[in-house]
Amino acid sequence: MATKVFFADMRAGLRENLHTKLERLTQMAGLPAIVQPGELVAVKMHFGEKGGHAYIRPTFVRRIIDQVKRAGGKPFLTDSSTLYPGERKEAVSALTCAIENGFAYAVVNAPLIMSDGLRGHSARRVAVPGELLKEVDIGLEILEADVLIVLSHFKCHELTGFGGAIKNLAMGCSSRQGKLEQHSTVAPTVSTKHCTTCGACLKACAHGAIDLSSGKAAIDTALCTGCGRCITICEPQAIRIQWNEESALVMKKMAEYALGALYGKTGQRLFVNFITQVSPACDCYGHSDAPIVPDIGILASTDPVALDQACADLVNLARGLPDTAMQTGHEPGCDKFRGVHPHIDWEIQLEHGEKVGLGQRAYELVKLMPEREKW
Repeated sequence: MATKVFFADMRAGLRENLHTKLERLTQMAGLPAIVQPGELVAVKMHFGEKGGHAYIRPTFVRRIIDQVKRAGGKPFLTDSSTLYPGERKEAVSALTCAIENGFAYAVVNAPLIMSDGLRGHSARRVAVPGELLKEVDIGLEILEADVLIVLSHFKCHELTGFGGAIKNLAMGCSSRQGKLEQHSTVAPTVSTKHCTTCGACLKACAHGAIDLSSGKAAIDTALCTGCGRCITICEPQAIRIQWNEESALVMKKMAEYALGALYGKTGQRLFVNFITQVSPACDCYGHSDAPIVPDIGILASTDPVALDQACADLVNLARGLPDTAMQTGHEPGCDKFRGVHPHIDWEIQLEHGEKVGLGQRAYELVKLMPEREKW
């Protein structure tokens, strides 16, 4: 039986604006039913990077928060620290970035809590029935929350073809160690050119894997556990991630990590994707390039695989915009994601997600009808 995916287009008018349509959409998708009075509700999203602008607008998030509160829930907005060193590498910088991007309490009506703690290491290993992984490292606050609502900006991605609900679950809900596990199979490396021998990494490493006896930091790969503490503690950014995992395996690991993020959330999860400002690359960059297709709408479902499949189909059915990063596939029905990233087999994340039990690709698109006039 196909999963229902609810769809609201971008049309708005005097009778109903897009914020109200979002509220009706999520009600149809079952938001009030998944929240019980007093429950803690994690609203997972990407807070955006400084300089970017394609992330979900805070005023839309406020509508979700208000619905949760009306159902008696206690919502909080959450995101996780980045694997790479940058503006959001730990909680203080990440939350400052979120507030500067408009996600302050006064706007969204909810507190901001990092899902993986101060430095990205507050997590717990969760068993999953994966083919590649048997356990995954998920942010503690995701696991501790009673309900999980995932809000994702649907866009292209240079490693996975597109980023939607599956990627937001997998990368967005994992700890720094989990992100490293998905992206790499080897220990970080040290740039001796940039190493100042300050010793910060030596103090941060809990496994005795770093040595300074040679005059520069060196990582013992036999002792390194891949926790990633040294990466963000290094101010000169001398410790580098080795992005060696191939795209197909990253997507398969993502699907299995997404299973772990949903641990204990049966019947208490909802996914909402915004197909707006469909940028050609990840929102983790400090810029947002021109969208490759016109804004399409907002979709919601209890199944992340069906939801991402529906979003991918709608993007591919659209007519591509000229003068963008998309080089081929502009006609309706053509592959827009390969038009931007030609060597990425983006269907793998959907195929593997279905294979490991994350969801199903078959869906029934239920369009939100215009609200009738009330006289």
